[in-house]
Amino acid sequence: MCKQSERICFSLPEWVSTYAASCPAIKSVEQRMAMVIEAARQNIRRGTGGPFAAAVFESDSGKLVALGVNRVTAEGLSMLHGEMVALALAQSRLYEYDLGGSGLPAHEIVTSTEPCAMCLGAVCWSGVTRVVSGATEADARQLGFDEGPKPQDWIRELVRRGIDVVPEVLRSEAVAVLDEYRQQGGVIYNPGSRSSPEPKN
Repeated sequence: MCKQSERICFSLPEWVSTYAASCPAIKSVEQRMAMVIEAARQNIRRGTGGPFAAAVFESDSGKLVALGVNRVTAEGLSMLHGEMVALALAQSRLYEYDLGGSGLPAHEIVTSTEPCAMCLGAVCWSGVTRVVSGATEADARQLGFDEGPKPQDWIRELVRRGIDVVPEVLRSEAVAVLDEYRQQGGVIYNPGSRSSPEPKN
């Protein structure tokens, strides 16, 4: 039997499974994004995490495989961004570390805000073949979040790896959730203001 310190566990709020179960196969990209943005909104209104959410879908059928919401402050784990949670749940449910593995349908991740540096790395190795994002990195940084040292042309890098990117889908709706979080006085964890200034020549 493992001691608590020898394993890492996290859980989703109870409302997430109920909400996910209410979502049938979703065909359009806009509808998938709207579903994810609403999850991000519910996450802040219910006080269960940060203003971000993501979901893994079967690309062709629109079947929802896993829905994740940001759980950083709720669980005390900096890695629990919406994308990380969604990818982990999808891989666990399919018992497959490569969502692009042989015999599996193509999968995509839909995220309310484009991936930060950490989530971008996870996307590269997850096996998804498409990323659909809403709010931009600049939108998240404006709120005060540190998105990390991402490549400036991150979209081109993903495309080079065979991962298509559809950015800024329902961006204004996604930004509205970030604004609501700010108005609530939500915690800005790992703030960008903590980053070191650019070195002088």
